[in-house]
Amino acid sequence: MKKHKFALQLLCFTLLAFGFIACDKDFITLESDVITNENATNFDLESQLYDVVSYTQPLGPVQTNGLSVNSLGFYNDIYGTTKADFLSQLTLSTTAPEFGDEAEIDSVILTLPFFVSSIEFDDDGNPVYGLDSVFNDNPIKLRIFESNYFLRDFDPNGDFNSDQPYFSNKSASLSEQISQATLEGEELEFLMGTQTSHLGDNMIKISNEGFTLTEADDDDDGQSELVQRVPPGIRIKVDPDFWTDKIFEEQGQSVLASQSNFNNYFRGLYFKAELGENSGEGSYVILNPGNANSNITIYYNRLTPDETDEDDEREQATYTLQFGPIRTNFYENNFNLPINEGDPENGDTRIYLKGGEGSLARVKLFNGENEDNEPGFNEFETFKNFFVEENEDGELISKRLINEANLVFYVDQDMVTGNEPDRIYVYDIENKIPLADYSFDLTNNSIPSLSKTSHLGPLQRVDDEPNGEGIKYKLRLTSHINNLLLRDSTNVELGLAVSLNVNSENPSTNDSQQNVLVNDGSQLTAPISSVMSPKGTILHGNATEDESKRVYLEIFYAEPNN
Repeated sequence: MKKHKFALQLLCFTLLAFGFIACDKDFITLESDVITNENATNFDLESQLYDVVSYTQPLGPVQTNGLSVNSLGFYNDIYGTTKADFLSQLTLSTTAPEFGDEAEIDSVILTLPFFVSSIEFDDDGNPVYGLDSVFNDNPIKLRIFESNYFLRDFDPNGDFNSDQPYFSNKSASLSEQISQATLEGEELEFLMGTQTSHLGDNMIKISNEGFTLTEADDDDDGQSELVQRVPPGIRIKVDPDFWTDKIFEEQGQSVLASQSNFNNYFRGLYFKAELGENSGEGSYVILNPGNANSNITIYYNRLTPDETDEDDEREQATYTLQFGPIRTNFYENNFNLPINEGDPENGDTRIYLKGGEGSLARVKLFNGENEDNEPGFNEFETFKNFFVEENEDGELISKRLINEANLVFYVDQDMVTGNEPDRIYVYDIENKIPLADYSFDLTNNSIPSLSKTSHLGPLQRVDDEPNGEGIKYKLRLTSHINNLLLRDSTNVELGLAVSLNVNSENPSTNDSQQNVLVNDGSQLTAPISSVMSPKGTILHGNATEDESKRVYLEIFYAEPNN
């Protein structure tokens, strides 16, 4: 028994020793496991910088329907001014509504909430809201019109059952413009009222204050009872006569019998931002039309059906109209800093990134020649031969283990003086999909500012202050680089764009690319999170005169030390 036990122990020890030897030489089993100075007993950790080519890609009009948000107002930055208006269908809460006998509208409230990032409470228990969707708090002048333009579901000139795109320059295609006269039908009149954002003369207050809705209680003690707290947003009391004519007078008619009939009858509302006398530079707000509180609520009274009561009694009721499903933004740029085509061969000194109808960048990895300029041998092949080799079966195995790969962009602090985007997004621009690192990054996926922070590192700022001067972005591409080495993936060009919400780029939840209107037949698209963002920045490119700020790819790897 003892001999058998000793033989078994010797066999296990031998297999374990061979396992350590194999791991020391064959990294294919480790792939992207993290090696650190603490656990690297048989490796030396090294790093190497690789040049990249990066250049600016200006965009034309971008598709703006299908967005989860809508923008309104004026945004000012280093590029100039962007003005945003939007057009929206309205959806009946119920088709063929029956409002009751002798129905009369009391009031009509239009509400468009902002995005609330946090809620705290003061000493009196009142909510204090944090917003991340409001840029400046100056009032803006808002005019709302009934639109006479019919928003189509399907594109008659596209493939079968293809959705109709609408673009930021008020168009549906290169040949179909939407005229301003068509958008500006009958104008809605705003009324003054408590707990609204209307300041008079169509001026709208922009703030983080919510609305407190109360009603008199039954105790006749002069106190009001809290009914509802409405988060910050645009809340307007509009003239009820318009809605009496358009909705209540049509009770029982075919125009309210189905949503399709209604879409043709009432084609939508056009929200137009203007600068008033006291607007300053105005404000830019990102609205949350999908919120439950985002609607037009009609408050009305009607006869109470009661056959036993001889006296006519009236009861209160409501009817709501939601925004959408088709909504589209219109952008009007007045830039004093032009965005020109970049140099795809040599790269640019500066990379110009701007959301909306702005620009993105293209990035080429391993684009140069190797150091010895060996004919027919480019930098990408040099890179692959340094890290992998073929075994006897023709399989790729690692000679050196990549521990981390980072693409680093520096902000041009001489040109950018604030309001930089906190996040930028890198992706496969040829296939219009995220990189592998996007899927593998499982950091918080519910709060955009905390999501995908390992892959898409937030802007690093001076002293880590929230409003500190921007320094650089570090984008981790470890899985993408390992795929190039071990899975023989194609070394595609990468795209780079500003991002309002990195979670929007998840292709499993929505179509994450928006069409760009071009006349050369190309299939150019832009990331949806870039189309939604008004922000812009300027980064040092590979051809910058400041070598310390050049964009680079840094790869950390483990080198066997025996």
